Amino acid sequence: METNRRAALATISIAAASTGALSAAASDRDKRKAKFLRTLLPSRQDVANWISRKAYPFAKYDGELGYLHIDRDFREGLDQSICRYRYDKLDARQMHAYATKPCRINTYGDSFTSCEQVSDAETWQEFLAGHLCEPVRNYGIGGYSVYQAYLRMKREEKRAPAKTIVFNIFDDDHVRNILGWQRFKFGVNNIAMNPTVPHVRVNLRTGMIADRGNACPTPESMYELTKFDSVWKMFNDDPVLNNRIDRQIRRDAGKPVPPTDYDDERLMHEGITATKRIVDRIEKYARQNNKKILYVLSYGGYIVEQFINQKKRFDQPLVDYLKKRKLPFVDVLQAHADDFAQFKVSSRQYTKRFFVGHYNPIGNHFCAFAIKDALVKILQPKPAAYP
Repeated sequence: METNRRAALATISIAAASTGALSAAASDRDKRKAKFLRTLLPSRQDVANWISRKAYPFAKYDGELGYLHIDRDFREGLDQSICRYRYDKLDARQMHAYATKPCRINTYGDSFTSCEQVSDAETWQEFLAGHLCEPVRNYGIGGYSVYQAYLRMKREEKRAPAKTIVFNIFDDDHVRNILGWQRFKFGVNNIAMNPTVPHVRVNLRTGMIADRGNACPTPESMYELTKFDSVWKMFNDDPVLNNRIDRQIRRDAGKPVPPTDYDDERLMHEGITATKRIVDRIEKYARQNNKKILYVLSYGGYIVEQFINQKKRFDQPLVDYLKKRKLPFVDVLQAHADDFAQFKVSSRQYTKRFFVGHYNPIGNHFCAFAIKDALVKILQPKPAAYP
């Protein structure tokens, strides 16, 4: 009996010690999270200035999508040139080539669709329009996820529908699908507010996603971001926020940490799972509305160099999925690798030809002609350049 009693007490003591250790770990984690969140809170004046467009000149508030672009001039282009960004009454980027003609091609995506760091007439849409002899509308928004681009597509196709849609998926868009507040990923600066955005939650067991609307759906609700308790309640379970804290804990413990989100297998698995489910929704929408979709997979210089040097890609599951479903898509990463094979330079020298962060005008020209053949193939009737 005494032996059993001692064993039971020992078990209770071990359990209590384990619970205490877990509590301490949880407490440390929450303290780190709270500290990080406090560095992201805007002031009430910050919010007021953005809503009234007195600050943060990158974009304006939008209750459903989080934000939309606004007219601006930024010194961020090739050779430190000033890039001119202008938007029409549809909040699409201003068209130049064949702008007075009816438009039957709309494009959606993030900054590699909006074509940041080049002026209005230097986008891949304008190069395509000039070649095809018909306009191509640009609904891209810098920082958008695949999910946000999908939501915008559904909204804009009611106002200015097109039979053919080019849906651009950039390499970083997958993680953005599961991001509820852009400051967890992009931080705080004076150019972009990096507000709350619509996103999804992923159930990795079932592979299904659940929609989460914008946490601040009205201008007034934006002021909740100035309150720590409100922000904690909104985002305590945000996977990108918790990923950042996990990396911090591992780094401080001397353990290896993925250098980028692209190299974070769990985060990318969650993001790409979301993208595949969103593609399913896009296809359903296209069938119901008699539209043709061309997917374009685009990439930044980091991923292009990684693919050239290591012959590996983080998004192979998405490529395999598009092939399995027999969906038309353009793989710009492979297009760059094929092009690189014609040069006798390093991968870094190669990417410098095309990128200034985003594509420079040469990069957008390359992108346009990587897309051209696949786009012409699905256009009916054929464009003027290909009767």
